[in-house]
Amino acid sequence: MKASPASKRSGILAGGNWIIDHVKTIDTYPALETLANIKSESTGTGGAPYNVLLDLAKLGVAFPLAGAGLVGKDAAGSQILADCEAHKIETKFLKQTADAPTSYTDVMTVAGTGKRTFFHCRGANALWDAKDLDFSKTKARIFHLGYLLLLDKLDVPNKEGITGAAKLLAAAQAAGLKTCVDTVSESSDRFKAVVTPAFKHCDYAIINEFEAAQVTGFKIRKEGVLDTVSLRHAAGAILQMGVKELIVIHFPEGCFARTRDGKDHWQPSLKVPDKHIAGTAGAGDAFCAGVLLGLHEGWELQKSLLTGVCAAAASLTDATCTGGMKPLAQVEALKKKYGVRPPLEPNEDDF
Repeated sequence: MKASPASKRSGILAGGNWIIDHVKTIDTYPALETLANIKSESTGTGGAPYNVLLDLAKLGVAFPLAGAGLVGKDAAGSQILADCEAHKIETKFLKQTADAPTSYTDVMTVAGTGKRTFFHCRGANALWDAKDLDFSKTKARIFHLGYLLLLDKLDVPNKEGITGAAKLLAAAQAAGLKTCVDTVSESSDRFKAVVTPAFKHCDYAIINEFEAAQVTGFKIRKEGVLDTVSLRHAAGAILQMGVKELIVIHFPEGCFARTRDGKDHWQPSLKVPDKHIAGTAGAGDAFCAGVLLGLHEGWELQKSLLTGVCAAAASLTDATCTGGMKPLAQVEALKKKYGVRPPLEPNEDDF
């Protein structure tokens, strides 16, 4: 697959959750009524648009970046707006409200494993209905929306089963933008009602293995081992739900992509040593940023997927979601530094 970028459009507009992450590295995750020690703490970015746009800015992309959503009229909200300004991210669709605080998440990251647990305050994100997002006033090529299942106003289906997110994505497509979605890894039965209607108005979907399993019902990981047959079935099912061009499913071992014409692409992840992993909280969004960069620029899909796993590897080196991102050349150099994991399937090419 090689994209054919629209000649008159340029840039990525990302909307959805804007979150401040309070990351605490702990020695162990405690059982109820027991104690764990906080080894270090830091503040970072959170939420699909915030993470993806910051990662793209740090990668050094030449095309415009813009954000859409809602933050509080508080110090955290002002911090987000200032951060966007510093990274040349347009904020005309990113508003402030006095009706709720800026959303935040306490991220508990276990030292040594990088595994994290989230305690989330929905805040202003729960109020964003995107009614002030006018796609006729943007020249962006791609609209990325996330996270479905964590946007209260947009997740609600009407009597016909159409969600606000589905309507928003349809409006973006009607205005000439390509659309992409991501979801949150929620253990619930809401995926069919919330995510499936949105897929009908998506050109691309970039999600992780857990989310793919939840939305399709396929058991992709069995006893800790990736089931590549179930993975392919899940990808096919998602395309049947309406995703128009591409489904990408990522997981610790790498990623799998299937295009509308039925072509499959595998890309193993990089072999980042455990001692270099500070946290995994931003790896998924970093991967997404790398793939979106390639889709925007019309790269061959395999190159886009490789950029995605390299960006994810860079993200792993910092406890915050975007603190580990570097310019594209440095990110690409991680392939040589760390090496690539073995092929995920016997018939794969040598990546």
